[in-house]
Amino acid sequence: MDWLMGKSKTKPNGKKAPAEEKKHYMEPEYTKVRVMDFDLKDLVALPTKEIDLNEWLASNTTTFFNLINLQYSTISEFCTGDTCQAMTACNTIYYWYDERGKKTKCTAPQYVDLVMTFVQKLVTDEDIFPTKYGKDFPNSFESLVKKVCRYLFHVLAHIYWAHFKETVALELQGHLNTLFAHFIVFVREFNLVEPKETCIMDDLSEVLCAPLPPHTHNHVTER
Repeated sequence: MDWLMGKSKTKPNGKKAPAEEKKHYMEPEYTKVRVMDFDLKDLVALPTKEIDLNEWLASNTTTFFNLINLQYSTISEFCTGDTCQAMTACNTIYYWYDERGKKTKCTAPQYVDLVMTFVQKLVTDEDIFPTKYGKDFPNSFESLVKKVCRYLFHVLAHIYWAHFKETVALELQGHLNTLFAHFIVFVREFNLVEPKETCIMDDLSEVLCAPLPPHTHNHVTER
């Protein structure tokens, strides 16, 4: 499979975008639901100077890939070529560009499958994500991690935009909120995704990345 590079396209200047749908995920009854309360910034920070930065990025990137893939799998049956004919989030449509620059509009499930296939190939490649002691990371490692994080952000944004109702029905909004906040704090800490890419979800990021007052904690019970 060719390595494909995802890009986003928003409504061009001068053309009015469709009226924005109500963002149910921004309602306080949902944003206050988390599955943990501790400081995420402490969680993502490089623990000690003795730990290699690339090893830390590799470990966290692989973990986020697995968690976001799992989160998407919970609503994948609702994300079909009929229900999600394009990979959308807010007023953004995500396209794929191949190595020759050819643009392809995919359905959301096709796009997510390409993302997960691409990332799986990377994180299991010993030459890119080495697991053996003494093996060096490639010079392109940071740029590849940034690409992976950009793709994973697209998946999270689509889940919120198109499948939050199903997530609530499954009582998994607390897990989604915590995963999203953890991911955003991580990519901000190491400048892995450009702000112009994540700005479509800034309203949610600012709410979820802020500590909850003690009296508003609403935990999800693990089953």
